Formats: sequence, structure tokens, C-alpha cells
Amino acid sequence: MNGALPDFPWDTLAEAAQRARAHPDGLVDLSVGTPVDPTPQLAQRVLAAAADAPGYPQTAGTPELRRAMAAWLTRRWGAVDLTPDACLPVIGTKELVGWLPTLLGLGADDVVVFPRAAYPTYRVGALVAGARAVAADDPDDLDPGLGRVRLVWVNSPSNPTGEVLGADRLRAWVRWCREHGAVLASDECYGELGWEAEPVSVLDPAVSGGSSDGLLALHSLSKRSNLAGYRAGFVAGDAALVAGLLAVRKHLGMIMPAPVQAAMTALLDDDEEITAQRERYRRRRALLRPALEAAGYRLDHSTAGLYLWATRGEDARTTVDRLADLGILVAPGDFYGEPEVTGQHVRIALTATDERIAAAAHRLTATADATAPTG
Repeated sequence: MNGALPDFPWDTLAEAAQRARAHPDGLVDLSVGTPVDPTPQLAQRVLAAAADAPGYPQTAGTPELRRAMAAWLTRRWGAVDLTPDACLPVIGTKELVGWLPTLLGLGADDVVVFPRAAYPTYRVGALVAGARAVAADDPDDLDPGLGRVRLVWVNSPSNPTGEVLGADRLRAWVRWCREHGAVLASDECYGELGWEAEPVSVLDPAVSGGSSDGLLALHSLSKRSNLAGYRAGFVAGDAALVAGLLAVRKHLGMIMPAPVQAAMTALLDDDEEITAQRERYRRRRALLRPALEAAGYRLDHSTAGLYLWATRGEDARTTVDRLADLGILVAPGDFYGEPEVTGQHVRIALTATDERIAAAAHRLTATADATAPTG
């Protein structure tokens, strides 16, 4: 590996977590985007029915799963030039984010580009492969002398900021990557959660030009279907790239369990479950956002996805402590990039029960009321 891996960031929240747990009304943990709502009954039924699985499953996924992935991408995201063989299940999308540079054969002479405010695993994956990790938000920000860029990550809607990249910005990255021979990997795991802006896939012909050459789109059922415990994700796009990933994954035994493949197939063929889950998150967001604003927080971006990107114009760790005093645990922005970019923001997840979100909103509102000037 080229450089030591960073410390696991959530380990640094131990003191704030202890303070938040001491609140008389209990902890409201909004620091990690882990689902709390039930796994859909459809998935549970199909998983149980497929539980008798004595043989090894296929690394490529069953024909039914590959069909379901391709059909959903076409139906939901307008993907073209896509066949079932251009879709590949992965053992949770984080696994692929972390291993993609290695699976693509990157090494010390190669560069991986990712957003300046970003999910930390993009950088970790580059380090594991021994490649150089560079943060940039626009192709024009890249130094021509940077070196051989082999992989570029984009993430829309963004974790942590909730920003949506429009078709123009995505097209600029597609054009740059094709001109420079780089793979463009688009992390679209929060794509079903558009609030004030509608996400667009890199596989949409308005972005891709009608060809998936050099493009990979990553999707996950963890958030949209409460399947984080199943480790169910997939990648799709350039058929040649997918075939190369499959060949390496066969050697390494990176195989999604057969019962999970069956459950994933059923959920991709069903459009009702995601509608219900999206409404839950919409309701929680509608309660929490105005409470934060009333308490003096500014929300930047936050137009889609599962997080609110909030600031009071102070050091993020000060904000973490401020909210911990209210029993609310959040993630500091320094988890997600350099301090000059993220150091005054905190990421606040919508992944808590209705009751806990209501509790957080009540505490924030009460704080706002207590500090409001009197006549």
C-alpha cells in the first residue's frame, strides 16, 4: 500500500457519543447512515424460500438477477446500450468502492480522482491499491502534470453533502475520462432519494451519449430497500469492464450468497417498496430540516440523498459537541475531506425512527425558542 491507511473515523466520536447518551431523553444517533426501518416483507419471504442453497452460487449472479438489474436500470434510469451481461452483483457496494482500483489493476504509477467532499472509502481504495489519491470536483481543476489518471469517482447525490450533479457536469467528466483513457465510476447509491433536485445516472444517454464505454454505475439496495444487512449491491455499464471485474472476482471468491441474489431480484422487479421507504425519509427530512434552520444552522446543498450538510460557521467538532449536549450525535465534516473544504460542516443522517427524529427536532426547536430575543 502507498501510505498508511487513516484511522477509522468513527472511533474519534467516542467522547461525543458518551455525552449524547447521557441526555435525559436518550441518544438520537444521526451519525451513521444505517437503515432502521424493517427489511421489506417481500425480501424476507424470498430469502427464506431460497434458504436451501447447498451449492456455490454464481459470481456473475443468476440469469434472473442479471435480467432484473438491466431491466431496472433501463426502466428507472433510462440506461441504453446495456445487456444483462453488463451487470454484476457485488457484496455490498462499499466492497466494490474499496476494491475497484485493485480489481482494475491500478498501482503506484496510477492516479485515482474523487470529490473533495467525499465518502472516505474512495481514498482508502486508492491507498490499498498503492495508487495516488487526488481530490477534485471538476476536470478543469486537474493539473495536466498530475500523472496517469486511471479512475475517476463521481458521487451524485453526494455523501456527505446531498449535492446532485447535473447532466452538464457529468458530461464534462465523461468527455474528460474518454479523452484521457480513464474509467469513470459513478456512485449512484442514493439516486432514489431526490428531494429538491432530480438525480441523473451516468448511463442516461443525455450524459453518456448513448454509449456506456468507459462508464460504470454503482447501485445499492442498502438504503433504498433497508437491505444493508444483506450486502446487496451491483455495478453496471461498460460490458468489457464488467467482464474484467467478473474474471478477477471469480478467482477471489467474491460471491453474493444465493438467497440474497433471490431477494435482490424480487426487489428490483418491485417498484412499490422503494416508494414507501422514500416517503418515510421525506417525512423525516421535512421535520428535521426546519428545526435545524430555526436553531441557527445553514443547510448547504442537501437537495437529495440521506443526509443534511449543516453548518453554524464554526469548527465542525465544536458543532458535534454542541449537538451532543442535546443528545444528538452527528458526523463531523472532517471525516469527508480536507478541513478547508469540510471543516465547518457536520453530516446529519435521516436514518433514525420517526420518534427519534421527532425528539431531535423538538430539542432543536426548544433550543431556538430559549435563545430567541424577547420583546
